[in-house]
Amino acid sequence: MTISKAAGPAGTHWRRVWRHVRKAPLSAWIGIVIVLAYLVVALFAPWIAPHGETEVVGGQYDPWSDEFLLGTDQLGRDMLSRLIFGARNTISVALMTTSIAFVLGTGLGLLAATVGGWVDQLFSRLVDVIMAIPQLIFALLLLSIFGTSVVNLVLIIAVLDSTRLFRVSRSVALNITVLDFVEAARLQGEGTIWIMVREILPNILAPIIAEFGMRFCFVFLTIAALSFLGLGIQPPTADWGSMVRENATLINYGDITPLLPAGAIALLTIGVNFVVDWFLHITSGLKE
Repeated sequence: MTISKAAGPAGTHWRRVWRHVRKAPLSAWIGIVIVLAYLVVALFAPWIAPHGETEVVGGQYDPWSDEFLLGTDQLGRDMLSRLIFGARNTISVALMTTSIAFVLGTGLGLLAATVGGWVDQLFSRLVDVIMAIPQLIFALLLLSIFGTSVVNLVLIIAVLDSTRLFRVSRSVALNITVLDFVEAARLQGEGTIWIMVREILPNILAPIIAEFGMRFCFVFLTIAALSFLGLGIQPPTADWGSMVRENATLINYGDITPLLPAGAIALLTIGVNFVVDWFLHITSGLKE
């Protein structure tokens, strides 16, 4: 009996999710298909790619052919294989960075809104100082100082991007902290962490999750830009940003190969934005 009761609400929840997905507009379906396709490619890259990530299999800049569907790069590595492995590397680093930024920014934003006073002022002014410097320039400076390892890249971008999540989470949490049920929890003697996690966070989760999707796009583009400038994911690791830079000379000869990783970046960004727009439409309660 207990198993049956537990399974009921879960089944109802998934039916509700499927009902929303089934009624999703065409743009949302396009976004879902794009995101799922990228995830499949990223997860199964070693089995999908015809060659190894760093394997030299041909001559320099071999043209498109039956053997190399997208030609080879400046070292003779298969471009199609590099694109596939680039999906795994670029998306995983961006997702890891966004997750750290999400936890850090949302946690500090909730803390600032819940505690208030000097804690709120300290965090808010620190965030204002960081956001006053253009993010890409600040990232370039810090990476030049601390080095261009993947760990440094993830941590630096996560800290810089957490400032945006801090401001969003703080602003929406401030509207919740003044409500009666939060005051009642305080009067009952509940701790700050309990109030943050049990009372405030569930009521701001929808806009925060939507912001997570938006921040993923910005982090994804920032990492690609840094790689293009030579301070992101380092060779020989396949990365879409560095692939554009390494093969940019082909554009002078009318070869569109360097545009393929750029197109992969743009397509994923569009797909994620479609999904985020649909999610915001659902959670806002608006009707068609």
